[in-house]
Formats: sequence, C-alpha cells, structure tokens
Amino acid sequence: MPEAATMAAETATNDSLWQTIRDEAQRATAADPVFGKSLADAVLVHDDFAAALADLIGRRLGGDAAERARFTLFAFNAFRGSPELIEAASRDLQAITRSDPAIASPLAPLLHFKGYVALQAWRVSHWLWRHDHRDAALLFQNEASNVLQVSIHPAAQIGSPVYLDHATGIVIGANVVIGDEVTILQNVSIGRSGELPTRSPRVGRGVYIGAGAAILGDISIGDFAKIGAGTVVTSDVPGGCTAVGNPARLTNCSEPASAA
Repeated sequence: MPEAATMAAETATNDSLWQTIRDEAQRATAADPVFGKSLADAVLVHDDFAAALADLIGRRLGGDAAERARFTLFAFNAFRGSPELIEAASRDLQAITRSDPAIASPLAPLLHFKGYVALQAWRVSHWLWRHDHRDAALLFQNEASNVLQVSIHPAAQIGSPVYLDHATGIVIGANVVIGDEVTILQNVSIGRSGELPTRSPRVGRGVYIGAGAAILGDISIGDFAKIGAGTVVTSDVPGGCTAVGNPARLTNCSEPASAA
C-alpha cells in the first residue's frame, strides 16, 4: 500500500478508535453521573485521541499542577511532531482489547492500565531522546519508574503493538530492541549483562515473556518464541521455541536446539 494511503488508513482507524472511546465515555457518564465527571475531564473535554492521551500522561506522571502541565505539553508536542506515535498508541490499545479476555472495549485500559500509560510515556521519552532533549527524556523515565513502577530507557527501541500486562517491576535497558506484537508480564528485566550498552537483547516479533523472566546480554529471541515465568535467558532462543527454567532450557522447538 502506498505511504499516503497507509497514512490515510491509519488516520481513519485512529478517528474510529477515538469515536468508540467517546461513545463509551458518554454511555458511562449517563449511567453514573458521579463517575461521569472524571470521564468528562479525562475524555469528553478533548478534541482528539492525541490530546486525551497527552493529558492522561500528564495526570499520571505529574505530582502537582505545574508538573502535570509540563508532562502534558511534552507529550502533546511529541504527538503533534510525530503522528506515528499516536498510530502506535492506537495499535497498543487495540491489542489489549484483543489479547485480554476480561476487556471488551478500549476505555478501561486507556484510563486504568498503568502498563499502557507507561508504554506511551516511553514513546514520548524516546521521541525526546531522538530529538536531543536528553534531560527531559530521562525525567519521563524516572517519573514512570517512580509512579508506575515501569522503567524503560529512552534509548531502547520498541515496536507496536506491545502489551505490558500488569506492568509492575518491568525494567528495559538502553539499546534493547523489542519487535511488534510482544507481550511482557510483570517483574521482567531485559538488559545488558556486561559493560557495553550495545550488548543488549533483541526480542523478535510475537514473543511472549512471562512474569519474573530475565533476558540478559547480547542475545536474540526469535519470532514467536515464549519465555516462561521465572526463566533466566542468557543465550539465543530460536524462533518458535519455548524457554523455561534457570538456567533456561529449550522446549517445543520445530527442530532440535541446544540449551539456552
């Protein structure tokens, strides 16, 4: 599909998602006027998804009115400067509704899933990092770590959609590369094992990383691999394999593979 057509399709999808969120917020407001006040402030006062998401990031990261305004402005400028960030945020949100059987619509994860907010705050921090606003980028990382218990270095690279499920105690280091359609559960660490930051993991598409797993060093996790809960991985995992245990061992591979 030509680039212009792709952008038009993604814009239409974002507009449709935003309308779905607004419609749900309006129904909830009518059903519960007390809760509806918070919905009005978080959703209905905004013109589009970018403005609502920037405000949400500011509300979650800022400790007072001045900080909230500062984080909101940083996020809003990033979204306006790079619309692909909103496209990624839309894909992330829709992936939650597809992946989580307890979620039927996008409003709840938008407002209440801290993993979603943490990931979008990282997208802003990464944008700031690439535009040489390094102090602001690290401020986003620090506040997301303090408030949301998710620490993702601005220099990491993360695809979309990505789902941070439960999202407490997630640490992703500098130079880590994570592909599209990845799910990461709580208490996961992904980072280097030595002094050189470039020696960091590369996680492929469609990978599932269970709770408490650690992926360390200059290694590759192949597409659609699964990392079991509590697994410690320090060498490559071929695509489609499942790694379990500490130290990791490989199972369910299509071809025989050596231990990880």
